[in-house]
Amino acid sequence: MLVLGGTGEARALAALLDGDARFDVTLSLAGRTASPLPAPGRTRSGGFGGAEGLAQWLRAEQVDALVDATHPFAAAISGHAAAAAAATGVPLLALRRPGWTPGPGDRWYPAATLAEAAGLLPSLGARAFLTVGRQDLAVFADTGVFCLIRSVDPPAVPLPRDHHLVLARGPFGVDDELRLLRDHRIDVLVTKDSGGSATAAKLTAARERGLPVLVVRRPPPPPGVPVAATVEEAAGRLRALPG
Repeated sequence: MLVLGGTGEARALAALLDGDARFDVTLSLAGRTASPLPAPGRTRSGGFGGAEGLAQWLRAEQVDALVDATHPFAAAISGHAAAAAAATGVPLLALRRPGWTPGPGDRWYPAATLAEAAGLLPSLGARAFLTVGRQDLAVFADTGVFCLIRSVDPPAVPLPRDHHLVLARGPFGVDDELRLLRDHRIDVLVTKDSGGSATAAKLTAARERGLPVLVVRRPPPPPGVPVAATVEEAAGRLRALPG
């Protein structure tokens, strides 16, 4: 079984199945993080060369099941996974944690794309906490808004002219996020609807400070791909596969 990873759920699924004699699990990482967290079992790093390259790897390694447990916004690799599964006949399962939902006191402003979010940002604040991932920062370079950027590794794309970069790895607590917002005088939060608890503290902090939150909606999974919402659900579906 090949698990396309990069998320905590991917690692958890690999760990859960690594001790099961029915599974021989390979966890694939994109290789974009310089020092990834340790992972259970066998791992590989780097791309496959698109859908065709992934299909060739599935055939060569005689893979019986493919799990797309990539980030909810990794639309390109999800599309490649769907195409490769269709070309090889390998069963595909997407593991997607549920998105966030606004609660009482939240001031959320949805955006369909990063470009739409960048266009809306100047109308919502002058000092933004920009948490969209280091590969998607360039679209905000010309907003004229101060951007506080937090990343595990230094970004390699054009950054907003007025910015401050913090290199740190989560998870982060609410007190940490409140301190960050206060120290940098942040008046708007920008985030992707990634879901999960690891980075949700920033939403709580924004609510406590009454800040607007610009939320980029996640893309849907490829049509026809079954989706599991939890690691346990994914493991149950995989164990139910024939053979």
